[in-house]
Amino acid sequence: MGWLADETGLGRCAANHVALTPLSHLSRAAEVFADRRALVYGHRTLTYRDYFARVNRLSSALAASGVRSGDVVATLLPNIPAQAEAHFGVPACGAVINTINTRLEADTIGYILDHGGARLILCDTAFLPVLEEAMALQTGPHPVVIEVTDRIAGFNPTGHHTEYEDFLTGGDPAAAWTLPQDEWESLALNYTSGTTGRPKGVVLHHRGAYLLTMGTVVSWGLTMYPVYLTIVPLFHCNGWGHTWMMPLLGGTLVCCRDITAKAIYGAIGDHGVSHFGGAPIVLNALIRAKETDRRAFDHIVQVFTAGAPPAAATLAAIEPLGFAVTQVYGLTETYGHITECLWNSDWNCLPQAERAAIKARTGVVQPMAGETVVMDAKMTPVPRDGASPGEIMIRGNTVMKGYYRNPEATAEAFDGGWFHSGDIAFQHPDGYIKITDRAKDIIISGGENVSSVEVEGALMHHPAVSLCAVVAKPDEKWGEVPCAFVEVNAGADVSEADLIAFARERLAGFKTPKKVIFGELPKTATGKIQKYELRIKARAL
Repeated sequence: MGWLADETGLGRCAANHVALTPLSHLSRAAEVFADRRALVYGHRTLTYRDYFARVNRLSSALAASGVRSGDVVATLLPNIPAQAEAHFGVPACGAVINTINTRLEADTIGYILDHGGARLILCDTAFLPVLEEAMALQTGPHPVVIEVTDRIAGFNPTGHHTEYEDFLTGGDPAAAWTLPQDEWESLALNYTSGTTGRPKGVVLHHRGAYLLTMGTVVSWGLTMYPVYLTIVPLFHCNGWGHTWMMPLLGGTLVCCRDITAKAIYGAIGDHGVSHFGGAPIVLNALIRAKETDRRAFDHIVQVFTAGAPPAAATLAAIEPLGFAVTQVYGLTETYGHITECLWNSDWNCLPQAERAAIKARTGVVQPMAGETVVMDAKMTPVPRDGASPGEIMIRGNTVMKGYYRNPEATAEAFDGGWFHSGDIAFQHPDGYIKITDRAKDIIISGGENVSSVEVEGALMHHPAVSLCAVVAKPDEKWGEVPCAFVEVNAGADVSEADLIAFARERLAGFKTPKKVIFGELPKTATGKIQKYELRIKARAL
C-alpha cells in the first residue's frame, strides 16, 4: 500500500530522514531566538543563548560523570530552572529523564530509584532529607547526588554533595548532543501513582513527545512568543510536555516554585504570563485570593485544566477575572493531555450554566494524538447517546511504549490493540466524551492521584482496624480528598485522629485520609464492599 511500482533509490537516508525529538525545538531556538527571553525565575532571566549553553554544560557534565546512553537520570525538584534544563540536558546526552514527585514518601522514592536504576539524581536542597531516607531504604546501588540549591527561595547548600552550579562548570557550553538515531528511543521514565500497589514505570519515546508539542500548539491556538507559567509540576507527565514545547515558538518559561494565588497574579503582572496549566484547585485559589494578592492585567490568560472536571460554579467565577479555561484529559501513559473540550462558537449564545456544563466535558481527541473512543466490554464503540457507559480507549503515537520491566502489565494495558485507560465515560451525539467514574478507584486530590488501595493497605496495618474502604470525598479546596470507612475489632479503642495520624506516618500528606467514619461497611452477598454506597455517603458529609 502506498508504494510506487519502482522505489529504487527512494530509501531513507541522512538527507531525508531525521528522528523526531522535542530536543530539536531548543537547538533551533538557540539560533533563531538567541537573544529572546527563554526562562525567568525571580530576578533571574536567561536568553535562549544562555539556556542552550547551560543545557550543553549539563549534558556534557553528565557524560563526563559516567552517564551513558540509556542510563536513567532522576530529578527530585520543584519547578525551578534546573528542572527545565534537565528536560533537555538529560536526553541530550542520550540518557532517560525520570522526574520524581516531590510529594512522595521515602519508601516510594526508594522503590522508584531501585526499579528505575537511576545512576544520578538532581535533588533540591529542601528534599535532601527525604531522599537520604529513601536511599537508606534502597536495596540496589545508590545514585550519585547532585544538590540543587535555590538561594532565591532561601535554600542554601548543605555542603554534603556536589552543587549543581559547580557540576555545570565541568561541562562544555558548546558540547555536541547525542541525538536519537531512532525516534522510538526512550526519552522519559515516569511513574504512575500505583493504583494496585507499587507504581509502574511508564516509558515515553522521542516521537510521542515531539508530536505532543506540535499538537498542543494547534489545540491551544498558540502563536509566537507565548509566556508560560509552570503551575503544572514538571514531575507530572513532564509538565504535560509544555517545557519541551516553548522553544518551538520562542516563548518564555516562567518558573514558579511555590504555587500560590499571589505568585500567579504576580507572574501575570510582572512577566505578562499568557498561558498556564493546572488543576481546578488552582482556579479556586485565584477566585478566593485576597485583594492584596491580586494584580491587574489587561489580557486574557489561557488555561488548560486537568485532574478533575472544573465545577460549573468555578468556571462562572474564574472567567470574569480574565481567565479562559479549557478542560483537557490524559494520563501518564499518554504523555499528558490527549483530549480537549474544544469550544464551538455556536455555544457562545447559551446561558452561562449550559456553557459551564459543556466545558466540564472531557472533550474530543487532540491533534496528532491518534484515536480516543469509548468502548464496551466487547471492545465495540458505545452508542453516542450521552448515556451508554464504556471505557475510554486510546491508540496513537502519544501512547507510551509500555511499562518498564513489566511486560505482563503492558500486555494487559494494550489488550486488543488499544490502551485501556480504566476510566468510564459516555459519548454525546457530537462525539464529546464525558467521564463518569474511575474504574481504578483513583482519588484526584489537588491534581495528585491517590490510590484508594494504597491508603486502605496503610490503615489495615493498625491493630484496631478490621476492615476498611477508602473513597473520594468532595472538598472545596482540593476537589477530592480520601475518606476512610472503617470497621474496628471488637473491644478496640481508636479515634479518628488516631487513624489519621497513623496513616500520616506511612503515607504522603496528600494521600492521608481527611475523614474517618466508623461503622459496618456495606457488602454484597459474596462479601465484596459496595463502594458505590460509600461514595454516596461521602458526598453527603
